[in-house]
Amino acid sequence: MVKRAQLIRMKNIYKSFGAVSALIDVDFKLNYNEIVGLVGDNGAGKTTLIKILSGVYLPNKGKIFFDGKEITLKSPMGAKNLGIETIHQNLALVEELNIERNIFMGREPISPVLGGFIGLLDRKRMEKEAQGILKNLKIPINSTKERVKNLSGGQRQSVAVGRSLHFRAKIIIMDEPTAALSVQETNKILSLTKSLREEGLSIIFISHNLYHVFAVADRITVLRHNRVVGERRTEETNMDEITGLIVGKKVKESLPKV
Repeated sequence: MVKRAQLIRMKNIYKSFGAVSALIDVDFKLNYNEIVGLVGDNGAGKTTLIKILSGVYLPNKGKIFFDGKEITLKSPMGAKNLGIETIHQNLALVEELNIERNIFMGREPISPVLGGFIGLLDRKRMEKEAQGILKNLKIPINSTKERVKNLSGGQRQSVAVGRSLHFRAKIIIMDEPTAALSVQETNKILSLTKSLREEGLSIIFISHNLYHVFAVADRITVLRHNRVVGERRTEETNMDEITGLIVGKKVKESLPKV
């Protein structure tokens, strides 16, 4: 059997802003059908790393491989075209617009009229496809005409996930997806995250809440002071060890590395 290449491999990534080093010699990998928890204290480099992977920043040094082929991510649209979708903590949703407009925002289907001289939004298609997204993800929302400002935090997260899936994401980067959610909605998002892996997606799950990371991640990568200081399979580590890696505290017995 031919071994499948890693979906993402970032090697020896450096990024600086003037005299400030944001990432130093960082290696990061994401396999097919895998959830990787990316953790670290504030300022550890997590945001810079995902912005490089989502095409916002170019690294000063290092290589990025996608499915075994070296790539250069020059823009967010370039990352999206490869199937890398990022759900930021602020979700990038427009509260005054309804669900279907938010799902298609920036990538709206156009219906040509007057012989193709002009185009209008294909609202029927948007509504139909948005309804399908809500149904497939089992999102409890009555109508795609509902404005985002009227949705709960968990519903908003689900809409953002649905938008990513509709545009054929292969990788979803979830930045603090459970922040400020109720216990019930948190459990729904964690369950949705695991179901995405079962459907063939790979996910980078960024969170300060280690309980949530341990609930979904297959593997955990720890950043501290802009470097990767540890990588563990979730089943082979524990909360104390990961906390120790985050804060720089030595553990008495180091568990096996990946």
